[in-house]
Amino acid sequence: MLARLDHLVVTTPALDKGVALVETTLGQPMDGGGDHVAMGTHNRLLSLGPEEYLEVIAVNPVATAPGRPRFFDLDTPRSEARLTNWVLRVPNLGSALAVAPPGMGQGTALSRGAYSWRMAVPPDGKLPFDGLFPSLIQWDGAHPGPDIPEAGLRLLSLTLHHPDALALAKALAPFLTDPTLRDRVRVVEGPLSMTARIDTPDGGRDLCRAAAQMDL
Repeated sequence: MLARLDHLVVTTPALDKGVALVETTLGQPMDGGGDHVAMGTHNRLLSLGPEEYLEVIAVNPVATAPGRPRFFDLDTPRSEARLTNWVLRVPNLGSALAVAPPGMGQGTALSRGAYSWRMAVPPDGKLPFDGLFPSLIQWDGAHPGPDIPEAGLRLLSLTLHHPDALALAKALAPFLTDPTLRDRVRVVEGPLSMTARIDTPDGGRDLCRAAAQMDL
């Protein structure tokens, strides 16, 4: 399965709160973004390279509720903005779901402005392995990466701590065949947490989802 890192996800109770966290931590302004009408959410973006980016996403308080659980467990109340998810880009979502763990959900057609894609959205909004398994996305046409201004940021590593690290690593194995992805993703046994180490013009910076912050 030729999967690529697509983007990291910071979820937040309010969009401006998440944007402030990212801009303060990484020292670069966020750009672009818009509304996901089908999910009742809105976002802002920050480049991590030509085809990788960071997304801050929140429930849009003025949007119509979608009538189903939102992706990234956004219906669970949160008090703070934090890194919560990551997304892998796959060439064929159906084939990817066939080897993914149970609970990924079905492919859902989504769009934002000129961009359209299909994403696996769990029926309860919660991804497997307490949210540490990546969401899977198949873009239908243009990818937003080239349209996000270069910020001089690159993801160095993504470390996933889970009590059942062996099972998580086994579930991820079919998706980590690309060396540029496999070398950056680390699965470690321990209390639930996620840390993205990002290279910035001012040195390495961490975006985290600490064990105490995990929504279970």
